[in-house]
Amino acid sequence: METIKFGTSGWRAIVADDFTVRNIRIVCQGIAQYLRQQKIAQQGILIGYDARFLGEHFAKVVAEIMAAHGIPCLLCDRDTPTPTISYHVLARKLAGGINISASHSPSEYNGIKFTPSWGGPALPETTKAIELRILPLLHGEFIKWIPWERAKAEGMVRYFDPQPDYLKSLQQLVDQDRLRNGRIRVVFDPLYGTTRNYLDEFLRQSGAKLAVLHHWRDPYFGGLRPEPTDDTLKDLQETVRTEKANLGLATDGDGDRFGVVDADGTYIQANHILAVLLDYLIKSRQWSGAVARSVATTHLIDAVAAHHGLTVHETPVGFKFIGELLSKGEVVFGGEESAGLSIQGHVPEKDGILAGALVAEMVAFTGKTIQELLADLFQRVGGLYTQRADLAVSEPMQDKMKQVIEHPPTTFAGAAVSKVNKMDGCKLILSDDSWFLIRPSGTEPVVRCYGEAKTPERLKDIMQAGQELLHSTSP
Repeated sequence: METIKFGTSGWRAIVADDFTVRNIRIVCQGIAQYLRQQKIAQQGILIGYDARFLGEHFAKVVAEIMAAHGIPCLLCDRDTPTPTISYHVLARKLAGGINISASHSPSEYNGIKFTPSWGGPALPETTKAIELRILPLLHGEFIKWIPWERAKAEGMVRYFDPQPDYLKSLQQLVDQDRLRNGRIRVVFDPLYGTTRNYLDEFLRQSGAKLAVLHHWRDPYFGGLRPEPTDDTLKDLQETVRTEKANLGLATDGDGDRFGVVDADGTYIQANHILAVLLDYLIKSRQWSGAVARSVATTHLIDAVAAHHGLTVHETPVGFKFIGELLSKGEVVFGGEESAGLSIQGHVPEKDGILAGALVAEMVAFTGKTIQELLADLFQRVGGLYTQRADLAVSEPMQDKMKQVIEHPPTTFAGAAVSKVNKMDGCKLILSDDSWFLIRPSGTEPVVRCYGEAKTPERLKDIMQAGQELLHSTSP
């Protein structure tokens, strides 16, 4: 490899292609050198892994590097959710955390997520500093590591169970009495991932009646991407219907994303969940101040915030930017359309476990379905419909995307472009308050297209116009 780059959420690559033991050692030595330069290495580091092949082995490789650089290691005793790692980095005042995970990417991928001492995803200035340390290692600089057995014998590594303390922390954020009194029936699908015995255990402790699907480790994730979408949650949708449950909940491969299925088996997109949950939390927690969303996330967040007198911070895509605002206490809620959420008082990292528990509390307390809550919200603040399409990258499309970013159109989908936002890609805000955004993915070789409008019919026009724009040959 000529270089290793961190994307929106860490570094990812195909196992045995670029994701190799040598490259893991290189990336982790770059992190170790960064921590030593920051003079916090002695605080130690937490190492975790998700449910993919060889996760335990790769975690030991990380420990061998850290131990060689004098950095004490806590090693999770089983595959562990990303937000749980963030929680312990903060609670134990560690120098950081390293998670061997490719999150929601297909099973042939693996990756490395680095959590700095402030508990959120590493910011660009941090990953750039690490990338600079990686370059000479890729080109022959000595890689320092010690054998696993020696690292253990010297007391540089010890195992621990991260689950109990993390679940206890959720008790401060989720109203268990409301859950218990609601007596709801929930079906939970961890998609063979790390949240087994996390969200389901918390819901059981809170008195919910529970059925669980795919509750075992499968490195192939049942042959599907470990991402909770309408396509991957067919079993959950069917089980919710047949069991007459109130709610279906799911999480992705490393537990930082959520998925929600309503009582009739309908999959509810993350944008709408963020909006109805924000509305519920503002009312139930008497929140004031500000909330945050990414540039690709629904403006329904803005409408809800305005309705309750809160302001909105817009960030580039990547929860690290929202996490930074949460960490500084500048916002009470942060959400991304890619099913990411966290709140004040919790980790500055997206948490699908917390999101699922809060949705369960909301349904239990209100006695309403998600669709009923959404219809009520639309009546109060106005309806908005959103969609995302991922297009395979081609050279002509990359060229066209650059053209659009450099020279945005003045009209789009039959309306004037009233504002252009280049915070992340190119977002065209139209005179009828609909919008369209294109941006390159930070984790996959695709161009992401997002649209939003006041009606499904107008949304269809927006997305069609976006396809035509990217496939056109005119300058």
